[in-house]
Amino acid sequence: MAPDSTLEGRIVAAHGRHYTVELADGSLYKCFPRGKKAGAAVGDYVVIEPQGADEGVIVRQQERRNLLYRSDEMRTKLFAANVDLLLIVVAVEPAFSDELVGRALVAAGSADIPTLIVLNKTDLAAALPEARKRIEALRGLGLAVVELSALDTAQVNATLAPQLKGRTSLLLGQSGMGKSTLLNALVPGAGAFTQEHSVALDAGKHSTTSTRLYHLLGGGDIIDSPGFQNFGLSHLTPGEIERGFPEFAPWLGQCRFYNCTHRHEPGCSILAAVDSGAIARARHDLYKRLLQEHEMQSRY
Repeated sequence: MAPDSTLEGRIVAAHGRHYTVELADGSLYKCFPRGKKAGAAVGDYVVIEPQGADEGVIVRQQERRNLLYRSDEMRTKLFAANVDLLLIVVAVEPAFSDELVGRALVAAGSADIPTLIVLNKTDLAAALPEARKRIEALRGLGLAVVELSALDTAQVNATLAPQLKGRTSLLLGQSGMGKSTLLNALVPGAGAFTQEHSVALDAGKHSTTSTRLYHLLGGGDIIDSPGFQNFGLSHLTPGEIERGFPEFAPWLGQCRFYNCTHRHEPGCSILAAVDSGAIARARHDLYKRLLQEHEMQSRY
């Protein structure tokens, strides 16, 4: 096929080795990568060769600014690229997972992606004070927090939507946090939109687990991944894990040993900060768990 017959677009949905690529004019192509390796993610810009009216082959992936992974009990795989903002949804009720939030922050920090915390279900007034107390620990890390009720579409559009304008945001939230309600407030009919295009592209059986990019009415895009459980961090080096803990920064370079791992060495400035309360012990415990997981992965 001649070079001028190729088209450029962005991956807006992924279902295994099947990708939906959107062109600048809004047309959608069901595409497969050339060769056996997938290697692409929602948010990637790609070059495709059309194979009929609405199908094509991905022949080249453009350079990406960043890449995030997801993981489950079985494997780790890439799922979102070229992200400008990580949007973590937590709720007043039920209680959110500090572990999931902590791992997400490490993934974002290692890739230099800013994070915005959304405290949802603020209409549950009785439980709000306790939730705010837990959120203070995140504010202490320098994170911005927006409080709202996703049921109040006007409030969502007034307080959150302006911060997403012109950016590609990745939406993350464990079950029960109200992530789907928030998505539908930002993108009216998002659920129906996903089902419609999944059927049109013969991918209906994947519609509940696929990652999808939506366009926001006020400008910008948002990536949603239903069924998301955890970030994949096994690909990170010890240095990248360390960079994912911004509260360590003031003490880095002050340890007695240049190759200090900040776990047990004498004269470690990070351990001293933990003992003094300047760094939360729970966060340092997470850091140690991630290093241990990295070491175990490196053995295989």
